[in-house]
Amino acid sequence: MEIQFLGTSSGTPTRSRNLSALALRSEASKQWCLIDCGEATQHRILRTSLSLMTLRAVFITHIHGDHCYGLPGLLASAGMLNRTETLSVIGPPSIGRFIDCVLETTELRLPYPLQFISVEALADTQPLPDLAVRATALSHRVPSYAYSFCEKAVEGKLDVDKLRRDAVPAGPDWGRIQQGRDLTLADGRAIHARDYLLAPRKPRKIIVGGDNDSPGLLAAEAVGADVLVHEATYTQAGLDKVGPGPQHSSAAAVARFASEAGIPNLVLTHFSPRYQEQDAARNGAPTLADLEAEARAAYRGKLFLASDLDRYALDRQGDLARLP
Repeated sequence: MEIQFLGTSSGTPTRSRNLSALALRSEASKQWCLIDCGEATQHRILRTSLSLMTLRAVFITHIHGDHCYGLPGLLASAGMLNRTETLSVIGPPSIGRFIDCVLETTELRLPYPLQFISVEALADTQPLPDLAVRATALSHRVPSYAYSFCEKAVEGKLDVDKLRRDAVPAGPDWGRIQQGRDLTLADGRAIHARDYLLAPRKPRKIIVGGDNDSPGLLAAEAVGADVLVHEATYTQAGLDKVGPGPQHSSAAAVARFASEAGIPNLVLTHFSPRYQEQDAARNGAPTLADLEAEARAAYRGKLFLASDLDRYALDRQGDLARLP
């Protein structure tokens, strides 16, 4: 499973960071999905190998503009590319009203079917063929959600020693057995796939959260998760200064939760523009290093601070790594 960040700033863009957007793709799949679509997301997509023609679904966590203002332009651009395949958009009901308003007021006519799925109906209308998606309600100034993506099926693992002991010839037949298919060998022996398959590995699971001031709301969904992508808008000191009104999380709060939940990989994103890149900081201004230090003090797993266009791969053993 692969994720790529298309925007990692909160509220407003910076010179190096666009607004919230993340692409997710299953292993060896040509199709991909988008989680949030801040302003100018399509410009970031142009700097990747992703295509609007193979976009399967867009998941919007909440109605705030830094998470959805890029959606109208993206939909229009997909139409101008002569897309014909249905595109699903999943989000709170307000996102459906937002899309309808844009289509009507701008007289946007799309050459492809656009299917809006309210987040409340997601459990009954799974939009991805290879990933089961669940939504978890979060705590923010408007209804906000996290989306969990879990593999629907995992490949079987062959008991190679048993295959060799039983003189099952290596080759295409082994592949068929791994797919769970029974077969008859050339010598007439009936082979039952279940007799040669070991216990499957755990399905991989990635959680991508929207804006949220209470990471603990993800406790139940975090069971068995391999990766948590969560906002860390402020340091705790910054959050204390701002106050509870914006309803965001600090790096410390997210890190403590991830540690307590036993999530092995944590990726922080959605940073306030007040936190500058280390080499640009002046006059003691807060930096991203402050966010990282705060998180590392509370979390001992694999920690990453996302940057725009960063790509990460989650391998079959549940280990997350940044790709070159």
